[in-house]
Amino acid sequence: MLHIYNTLTNSKTLFTPIEPGKIRMYVCGVTVYDFCHIGHARVMVAFDVITRYLRARGWNVDYVRNITDVDDKIIRRAAENGETVEQLTERMIAAMHEDESRLNVLRPDQEPRATAHIGDIIDMVSTLIDKGFAYAADNGDVYYRVEKFESYGRLTNKVIEDLRSGARVEVGEAKESPLDFVLWKAAKAGEVSWESPWGAGRPGWHIECSAMSKCCLGDSFDIHGGGPDLPFPHHENEIAQSEAANGCTYANFWMHAGPVRMGKEKMSKSLGNFFTIREVLKHYNAEVVRYFLASVHYRSYIDYSQDGLKEAQSALERFYQALASVEAAETSEGLDNDFESRFFEAMDDDFNTPRALAVLFELVSELNKSVREGHADAPALAAQLKQLAGMIGLLEQSPRAFLQGEAGEGDLTSDEVEALIEQRNQARKDKDFAEADRVRDLLAEKGIVLKDGREGTSWYREQ
Repeated sequence: MLHIYNTLTNSKTLFTPIEPGKIRMYVCGVTVYDFCHIGHARVMVAFDVITRYLRARGWNVDYVRNITDVDDKIIRRAAENGETVEQLTERMIAAMHEDESRLNVLRPDQEPRATAHIGDIIDMVSTLIDKGFAYAADNGDVYYRVEKFESYGRLTNKVIEDLRSGARVEVGEAKESPLDFVLWKAAKAGEVSWESPWGAGRPGWHIECSAMSKCCLGDSFDIHGGGPDLPFPHHENEIAQSEAANGCTYANFWMHAGPVRMGKEKMSKSLGNFFTIREVLKHYNAEVVRYFLASVHYRSYIDYSQDGLKEAQSALERFYQALASVEAAETSEGLDNDFESRFFEAMDDDFNTPRALAVLFELVSELNKSVREGHADAPALAAQLKQLAGMIGLLEQSPRAFLQGEAGEGDLTSDEVEALIEQRNQARKDKDFAEADRVRDLLAEKGIVLKDGREGTSWYREQ
């Protein structure tokens, strides 16, 4: 029984899809004017975990995540760089896909780009004008009449009267009301633009998602997701546009990932207190970063810190060391324990990854005990650990690949480590324990930890 916290109702509710067995989900993606930062990674990983788990449980998920490839920031950045909007966005999209791949984030089923849906956007704006929810202003812009949509503000519990207080029309705008927002922007000299019934221009940000979600998923769908800064005004405006144009409920469930904080402030490019994904991955294994982001409930904030990443590193080392101690079976069938049911119970409770990971830690303890005591169920327990962790995109590397990692500048290579281990093993056979200790200490100085066992000596690299 899957329960999801719905931002629209501010409550955790039993999830019932529009179409039995199928989930249609739209998540607001990145505005591609710069490299993605860890705040973006938080949203990417959160909805990747959700999608993976739903599919593992048998749901047919159609996951759509858009790309905003035209807006003011993109146009400004392209001009600053001396390149076209298309050149900038293509470069940033390629970089985003590289970052996602390293974090083991699966590509969405559909990844629509705003510039590929200009016709759909124009059609929706025209519909809103025909229904009286929008109007073409004298300056060539088209605006949405907020006060005509009676339920405006219900997602974020805002009241139109309160919003009206203190609102004002900016210089150069031709709005009927200061609450109205732009659907179509008249072209400025030198900017990218498209022809429309209201003259050359480009879409406003909010209408892009309304048009793309309608094109990909229909007038109404199950889940709409996004980052912490989107409920107002972006998602509020999407609801107003889509429900006015389509005449039906836009999305049944609204899900929002929590922010990543730096020093108790939200990480954002506007504040300049952010790290790009690729900067962080220079120093940490990508799976460590993914674990770090998944270790906190998706709706809660995360404090980005070196200590948090080190804790994630230690947790994964414990998992992989357990898996390195035994060859996993092909299946976990035949086990009589409650780890799977408790893992499912945690994830079915609004995708509670901290509780689910706690279950996996208990499973690791059971696996280690089984290996120590020579029980026959150890391979099946290892298979169960990999199976459950794989449902949220973890433990998909070989233990050796994770624990030994890649040698950095000045580090011993894997071949050099193996040669020194062989040298130590020979010294132990020769009962030259001083030499064996010397080699072990040398390896330790280089961050190499040895683990002697019945099958020989294994090693891993301290991160």
